[in-house]
Amino acid sequence: MDLYGGLVWSLALRMSPSRADAEDAVQEIFVNLMGSAKRYDPARSSEATFIAMIARRRLIDRRRAAERRKEDLATDDRVPDRATSDHKRMDRSLEAQAAARAIEKLPEVRQRVLRLAMLEGLSHQQIADAVNLPLGTVKSHVKRGLEAVRATLLSDQDLLMVETRT
Repeated sequence: MDLYGGLVWSLALRMSPSRADAEDAVQEIFVNLMGSAKRYDPARSSEATFIAMIARRRLIDRRRAAERRKEDLATDDRVPDRATSDHKRMDRSLEAQAAARAIEKLPEVRQRVLRLAMLEGLSHQQIADAVNLPLGTVKSHVKRGLEAVRATLLSDQDLLMVETRT
């Protein structure tokens, strides 16, 4: 400690947000060095380089941990307002119901293909195998089905906007 304390202290001061944090870091680094001493290989580096490398790594770890704690605290502060959350959930539910009604207007084979893709999460190839259709046909059904659902939802939205204006 007497020999390399100044090296570790200067690194800690440079990389720590405060003097108190630097003091804690130096103590932690030297405790860590006691456990890491057996890994030191004089053929690979000097003692000073080994100690500086360990110190730098510990200081970076401390900085990252502090940043994670700040992010966690910031996330805790952003608890959504229950009314806003309920309103968003209701909006999503209404949108899902409108999408389900739009899908019901499609031909049966397109309905089945879209449900397998969206609800079951199957790939195009898996859907083709399940419904015994060529892969290209399945891709066309998915594309045209989604386009039809989008068009229906947009026209319903346009109607709703017209109704609310009158």
